[in-house]
Amino acid sequence: MGTVFLSDLVLLIGSALVVLGTVSSILAARFGAPILLVFLLLGILAGESGPGQIHFSDYWATYMVGSAALAVILFDGGLRMRASTMRGALAPAILLSTVGVTITAGLVALAALPLLGLSPLQSLLVGSIVASTDAAAVLFLVRAQGLRLGRRLGAVIEIESATNDPMAVFLTVALVEILASGAADPGWMLAVGLVQQLALGAAIGVAGGFGLALLLNRLDLPGGLHPALVVAVAVFIYAAAAMVHGSGFLAVYLAGLVLGNRPVRSIATITSFHDTVTWLCQIVMFVMLGLLLSPERMVQYVPPALGIAAFLLLVGRPVAVFLCLWPFGFSLREKVFVSWAGLRGAVSIFLATIPMLAQLPGAEAFFNVAFVVVLVSLILHGWSLVFTARRLKVALAEPMRETRRFEIDLPGQSDHELVGYPVTGGTLAVSSGLLPLWARLVMVVRKGQVLTPEAAGVLRAGDYAYLLAPPQRVHQLDPLFMPEERRKSDAPSGFPFAGEVRIGDVADLYGLIVPEAERGVTIADAFADRSDDRPLPGMRFPVGSAAIEVLAVDEGRVTQAALRFETLGEEGLPWLERAMAWLRKRLGGTIPGAG
Repeated sequence: MGTVFLSDLVLLIGSALVVLGTVSSILAARFGAPILLVFLLLGILAGESGPGQIHFSDYWATYMVGSAALAVILFDGGLRMRASTMRGALAPAILLSTVGVTITAGLVALAALPLLGLSPLQSLLVGSIVASTDAAAVLFLVRAQGLRLGRRLGAVIEIESATNDPMAVFLTVALVEILASGAADPGWMLAVGLVQQLALGAAIGVAGGFGLALLLNRLDLPGGLHPALVVAVAVFIYAAAAMVHGSGFLAVYLAGLVLGNRPVRSIATITSFHDTVTWLCQIVMFVMLGLLLSPERMVQYVPPALGIAAFLLLVGRPVAVFLCLWPFGFSLREKVFVSWAGLRGAVSIFLATIPMLAQLPGAEAFFNVAFVVVLVSLILHGWSLVFTARRLKVALAEPMRETRRFEIDLPGQSDHELVGYPVTGGTLAVSSGLLPLWARLVMVVRKGQVLTPEAAGVLRAGDYAYLLAPPQRVHQLDPLFMPEERRKSDAPSGFPFAGEVRIGDVADLYGLIVPEAERGVTIADAFADRSDDRPLPGMRFPVGSAAIEVLAVDEGRVTQAALRFETLGEEGLPWLERAMAWLRKRLGGTIPGAG
């Protein structure tokens, strides 16, 4: 009976920790605290040195759970990445995730060498353990505060985070094997192992993604089993690649990327399910990692670990970022933000369990140093990232919340999705009564009654409208169902232009300074690039001392925008009026797109 009681106690404590982590995430988001730090602290408090007094030191179980959790999280990252967002971001992201990780690991090794008194290979192992980033947490913090990164910048950070984990895992595992075996030529082993890991991981991941898409579209499974199948196959792909010495993490990310960009049955149910599963994976993983920590043993490593963390954040990461992004035309502000967005997370602590499992001499130092580095990164980056994004002006202003939308999968096909919107007064769908030709209204729920489009007639406030639309164009319906007060900007009145006007022409007209690379870009293309081809009225981006704001969008493309002078006083108006008169004269009395 004692065993039964112990099992029930473990279930009670485990479920309580998940509940506490979930509820505390609300407070963390409100106060801007990094949510992963909350989960980690809960694990520490529940551990042997906290009030929970749970004695947990099973590194093998932690490695197993961490591997499965990271596989699911990386698969979800690939599943949500649209291929269109990779335009101009893939090359710099891959360079950051390969060369950048290697540079970071090497530089951190230079700091770890004197601070920890380790050998060169052991110091390089420390650098490899803390070299990877956790951009999922970065993007959550930015978006939770109402900020949205530009398309290329956000894509670089997201792709890097998903593809630098495999590189860090490879370096860590390879160095542990070299240290354990005492190989005489580690350079050759690293080179051969890297090629093998990347090649096999990529091949298995792409094949697994296409195979999973085919399986989902061919099998007629009972409702609710599609998401479970996807999670199981994701872990299977990871394990299969790892078994043949390929990169399991790269394989599972590429499988998710392939699946997310294919027409797949039940994709809305799958992505919704993954929202829950990935959160649960992060909670469980961070709580388990927190349980492993012993503050008493960690104290002696705090001073050198703080030195390594400072060197990593202020020297190692920035140097790697500036060197890797230098050929790609990123601005100084963007490079600084990418440098500061190198938030360390669960992967670093997870990798630190590998030397413990291999029973390397001094393995405890690797684990405790990684833990301190992650804590410092979560605290510093977690509370300063949004402030940094605002000060550097690298986030696209998006004053409106997302439009409420329900997505429903249709059985037996994957070309269309059934989406529902609550209809409120002042929306374009009500005032204009027009819907795109590619969207078909199939039913309206009005005062509890289900009506056909013919019986419903014009949409009214209080209705629920259900439409058929291609999955890739669903987001273009959002502005039609956005209330008028959310479409209106509270900015001062500005000067309207057509979306096809070039930014350089606007800058020359008003004496604004813009980067040379942006002068030939049209306003519509600039917003498409910054918003992942999903611009909405009210979005802005800075142009010199002013800002260009979206006024109207048609078929997902900006048709009219306005120039806003946020701090312009009355004394500036005559000059601007003269400029407008000059432009009218040059263009024969009209300005293209002007209201």
